[in-house]
Amino acid sequence: MHTSLIPWLDPETIISGAGPWALVVVCAIVFAETGLLVGFLLPGDTLLVISGLLTHTSLVFGVDIWWVCLAIGIAAFIGGEVGYLIGHKFGPSVFERKESGLFSVKNVERTNAFFERFGALAIILARFVPIVRTFAPVAAGVGHMNYKKYTLYNLIGALIWGAGLTYFGYLIGYIPPIADFVKEYIDLILLAAVGGTAVITLWHYLRERSKAKKAERAGEDVITDETEAEQLVLDPEVFERGPEEK
Repeated sequence: MHTSLIPWLDPETIISGAGPWALVVVCAIVFAETGLLVGFLLPGDTLLVISGLLTHTSLVFGVDIWWVCLAIGIAAFIGGEVGYLIGHKFGPSVFERKESGLFSVKNVERTNAFFERFGALAIILARFVPIVRTFAPVAAGVGHMNYKKYTLYNLIGALIWGAGLTYFGYLIGYIPPIADFVKEYIDLILLAAVGGTAVITLWHYLRERSKAKKAERAGEDVITDETEAEQLVLDPEVFERGPEEK
């Protein structure tokens, strides 16, 4: 195992030094991606698969895969609930953009289009679509989707996505070539996961900020005011229909 390259990324070091906190960090990332508007910058799908794979090959979290799946599933569910409550409490003002950089009206519009296409099922399906899974809970809250219905769909989506993708990564560990590769280069994989997240986040932020500044210099309106925010709110009937209804 190439742990001499980056000793602090040695799974044994992580387990003995961080213990259950390693899993807490993963759960915090999952929560942020589904519960906080800035979470769309985080690569959740990749993180879940890698978490399951490392649980199989290295027991990196120090607990059985079922506990890992359960913890991640719960984190995803709570994140979805918090996102809904934020939207429900603050209403359309959540969509107001005071500064350029992170928030994008296009992300809200993309999420709204997803709801228009799939109806309430979008809550479940959105889990598998980056960016949309971050904004869907908030959009549902702002549009006052029936809370009990939302919670049910949020729970189903959280378990299928959070626990499901994690367990999928665990099953990949049963493929010998992949399992052997992970065991041999565990430190490099962890470095790629951590470094990749940081690079993607920084790149996305700088790109969006650059686009916003160019638009502002060109005289375009880069601020979403109260009236424009109101127009982004979905009609409640969207949450009641199925994906086949038009």
